[in-house]
Amino acid sequence: MKEQQFVYDNMYPTARFLYEFLPNYDLAGYALYLVILLLSVFVYKLGFAKKLKMSQNMVIFIFLILGCIVLTFLAIFLPIVEGLIIAAMILILYKIRLYIEKKRSASVS
Repeated sequence: MKEQQFVYDNMYPTARFLYEFLPNYDLAGYALYLVILLLSVFVYKLGFAKKLKMSQNMVIFIFLILGCIVLTFLAIFLPIVEGLIIAAMILILYKIRLYIEKKRSASVS
C-alpha cells in the first residue's frame, strides 16, 4: 500500500484522477490513452491540419494513434495531458484572434 501511495503521489493530476477513480487499472490506462488521443487530434486539427488526400490523412492518423501509445506511458509521470490542454487553449485563442482580424479587415475594405 505504501508503494502504491508513492506512485499516486508522483503522478500528474489527470493520470492520478483516472487511476484512482476508475474501477481497474486497465480501464484507467485505456481512458488515459483515449484522452490523449482526442486531445492530440484536436490540437492537430486546430494548428497543423491542411487539406490533404484521404490516403495522406490515413497515414498521419495511423502515426498519431501509434504516437499516442508512447505518450500514454509518459503521461503517467509527465504532464502530457496538461500540456495538450494548454496547447489547445493557445490554438483556440489564436483561431479566435485570426477570425477577428479577418472580420475586421473585411469590414474596412
